[in-house]
Amino acid sequence: MKQRLERAENDLQDAVTKRGEAFYPLFHLAPPAGWMNDPNGLIYHQGVYHAFYQHHPFSENWGPMHWGHATSKDMVNWQHQPVALAPGEEFDRDGCFSGSAVDDNGVLSLIYTGHVWLSGEGNDSAIREVQCLATSEDGIHFTKQGVILTPPDKIMHFRDPKVWRENGCWWMVIGARDDCDCGQVLLYKGTSLQSWVLDRVLAKADSNTGYMWECPDFFPLGDEHILMCSPQGIKAQGYDYQNLFQSGCLRGTWQPGQDFAMTQGFTELDHGHDFYAPQSFTAADGRRIVMAWMDMWESVMPSKAEGWAGCMTLPRELTLRDGKVRMMPVNEMETLRRQHYPIAPCVLDNDLRHLMENAQAVEIITQWDLNASDAERFGITLGEGVCLFADAQTKRLCLERNFPAHGIKDVRSVALAQNHLLDLRIFIDRSSVEVFVNQGEATFSSRIYPQPDQRALSLFASNGKAILIQGDLWSLSAG
Repeated sequence: MKQRLERAENDLQDAVTKRGEAFYPLFHLAPPAGWMNDPNGLIYHQGVYHAFYQHHPFSENWGPMHWGHATSKDMVNWQHQPVALAPGEEFDRDGCFSGSAVDDNGVLSLIYTGHVWLSGEGNDSAIREVQCLATSEDGIHFTKQGVILTPPDKIMHFRDPKVWRENGCWWMVIGARDDCDCGQVLLYKGTSLQSWVLDRVLAKADSNTGYMWECPDFFPLGDEHILMCSPQGIKAQGYDYQNLFQSGCLRGTWQPGQDFAMTQGFTELDHGHDFYAPQSFTAADGRRIVMAWMDMWESVMPSKAEGWAGCMTLPRELTLRDGKVRMMPVNEMETLRRQHYPIAPCVLDNDLRHLMENAQAVEIITQWDLNASDAERFGITLGEGVCLFADAQTKRLCLERNFPAHGIKDVRSVALAQNHLLDLRIFIDRSSVEVFVNQGEATFSSRIYPQPDQRALSLFASNGKAILIQGDLWSLSAG
């Protein structure tokens, strides 16, 4: 593997010198160059946060999957490390697919899916997927230890292991597709990272919830257990499930040795255009943190013209409050704040109020009075390409994108909460927007592609009045 890693790293460093910058993020984790998708192996280990990710270092397009790697002291400022895993062994010849990381008696250990095409690249009807182990003594360089788990009978799609330790045992959830083309999550129990037995089918899809459940994650939150996964094959239903594939969670209770007693079925975690394969980890102080791939399969990716593709969401703290699963940016994000621009309370009467001419990396917080506002639409615009607005007619909060040069014109929405206030916290980076609604009750994560002269940030109201109670705007800068 050493020669393959050296070649990947050399090609990657050469690609970095040619990478474009117009859409490259200023404070999100993205690949140095090349392709990025699912976050893998998120872990706090010996004082350092590690983020691994699916990576193709040789091209801005998806290809044989490697594991990219970055480290951080605070989850906000990331430093790229050498490529951690490269495919090529008999068991992972065509890809080191997604997985997770654990601390095994001080040894940073990666558990990942080895992928092999049996009838030509891209032919998902004939594949072999097994779970594999790689270990590191220094947290940077990894040695493959081979296959640790093969699939059960009649299971071919068998990937994305998430591993944790509880009650003196190792546990693993794996996404699978049964012989009836229904998604499921398998639960395994281990006496070591190399010795596993099937405990049970933890959860399975019905006829409406997908043919494959990718990237499962299973963890306690409050007094519940959350099963997070990314189903493929859910059809759009009204305003819901608008993306090609979905990511969300099921809620219930669980104890080792028992079934997962589900109390709430699959619910989307994020309502934006670009949110997939979320993975959680535990921060140094015990917070449950989630990061996801901020892109979507088969979507338009204008950044490819700059020699790179893919980006991670901000790290978000996941909580269970008032009966709802909420996501909010980690507190550490406040360390990026630089210049502060207070936004005075105002009444926008069929009006537009400019805030900033070139919003490349900003955070904006606004609070609106819904009861006193009668405008048909009001909210925030970024140039002519992004509009976040409350719609009085549909009683929904909408995020609309319009980038004709890239063939992008679409909208995502959530129902407006039945209260008199609308709190919005928004992070804008060069090619992304993340919206946190009413302290994390809902979120939108979407990639955006404004030209340099289309980054003016404004508040607006149309056909009526909108009451802004208060607001704040900060420029952001990493490092």
